[in-house]
Amino acid sequence: MADAARAMVLTSFLGDSLALGVHWIYDQQLLAEVHGRIDRLKAPGPDSYHPGKQAGDFTHYGDQTMVLLESLARAKGFDAEDFSRAWRAHFEGGAPSYVDRATRNTLNQLVAGWEYGDAGSISDDLAGASRIAPLVYLLHGDEEALVAACRRQTTLTHNNGKVGDSAEFFARTTAAVLGGTPPREAMARALAGRLPGSPLHQWFADAQAQQGTDCLTAINRFGQSCHVDGAFQSTVQVILRHQDAPAEALVDSTMAGGDSAARNMLIGMVLGAWRGLDALPPHWLEALKARGKIETLLDALDAAPKA
Repeated sequence: MADAARAMVLTSFLGDSLALGVHWIYDQQLLAEVHGRIDRLKAPGPDSYHPGKQAGDFTHYGDQTMVLLESLARAKGFDAEDFSRAWRAHFEGGAPSYVDRATRNTLNQLVAGWEYGDAGSISDDLAGASRIAPLVYLLHGDEEALVAACRRQTTLTHNNGKVGDSAEFFARTTAAVLGGTPPREAMARALAGRLPGSPLHQWFADAQAQQGTDCLTAINRFGQSCHVDGAFQSTVQVILRHQDAPAEALVDSTMAGGDSAARNMLIGMVLGAWRGLDALPPHWLEALKARGKIETLLDALDAAPKA
């Protein structure tokens, strides 16, 4: 399980890095014509949302996930205040990270004096739930503690019930996958008897109905944007269609355009936990600039005293 858990974290980061070069390009035909098939980590153009980034770097989602991983290693566990403080310092310190609306609104409320636990934006972007791989690594042996931590970290920037429900769904799913349950079954179990009244039940059924559809078409139908209603279904559809092929899943999601980075972090997390690093092209991992740092931080989490 230890190897699978490491693969889960690294593949989540790889998913973000794979999307970097074409993040938020919505025209699927234009994306393919200009960039070809995105089957390697590439740099974004100077007119992109991530100027100055290089191949193997992260979008602002991956950057925030790294802040979370660093916080976990520093605090030897999940400390919401430490993460919030480090997250704010990352953006206010001039780091080359795009500042999206959820980030800007949260920062504004922190600057205005709001308590860190109340300052999260009301954004319904799925990205708030996409950062959780480090928490799954740390807490997958205690599912209820994991769910509480994932929901908490999500609300610090995305204080939206549907995004919180999504974080819980993907946390429970990935914990079950690390325990040997196939992703399709794990996703169904993650909802069974839980989250009454949540739209995730219908969204999951809608994704199941489209699992035979090619991913580009399905994602275009559900929605390529950041909003959880559409992004959730798109993410689940890719996992359902490519359960045993994480590389193909991540390439298809990237080629589908839009907010591919948020989708990819969750797809990579679930399918990395299931199939491991051997299912990915070796050159992806070789090109990931922060690989050494990520593995060092995971080593620190492994060495931390257990409660």
